[in-house]
Amino acid sequence: MGQAMPQPGLRPFLPADLPVLVEIYEESIAELTGEDYSESQQEAWMALSGDESFAQKLTQGLTLIASVEGSPVGFICLKDNELIELFHVHPAVAGQGIGTMLYAAVEKLAGARGATRLVAEVSDNAQPFFQKHGFQPQRRTTLSLGDEWLANTTMEKRLAPQEDRKLSS
Repeated sequence: MGQAMPQPGLRPFLPADLPVLVEIYEESIAELTGEDYSESQQEAWMALSGDESFAQKLTQGLTLIASVEGSPVGFICLKDNELIELFHVHPAVAGQGIGTMLYAAVEKLAGARGATRLVAEVSDNAQPFFQKHGFQPQRRTTLSLGDEWLANTTMEKRLAPQEDRKLSS
């Protein structure tokens, strides 16, 4: 019989978290995207973690970290209160509610700050998660990363006006 996962917690990003978030980022790509992207596409995608813009995205946006027993297991970064820029969960905890917890926190914070929508550039393997959470595909896009091209989908979710959210709370 499986062991229950300890209750995860949420906290803001700290600069000291960068190495473990790079690890989560790279491992999630390596282990969770193989059905949709080739190995060379995955390598090009993972290489972005070595770029200084990766750390900037974490520090310039609102970045929340999910942790289990004090260890980070996933993170989400919200830019300009409406763009989900980075969102990765460690493969060891994928499918255990960590992503849902991170997403729900960001949606609630964005809504409380007056956002009317959330947008994400979604990898092919993540589309079912976003659709389950009310996102609709808007357009198919292709990114050039070095010598590789990666396809993804821009997805959007309209948020209820703040007055409506207060009534349903």
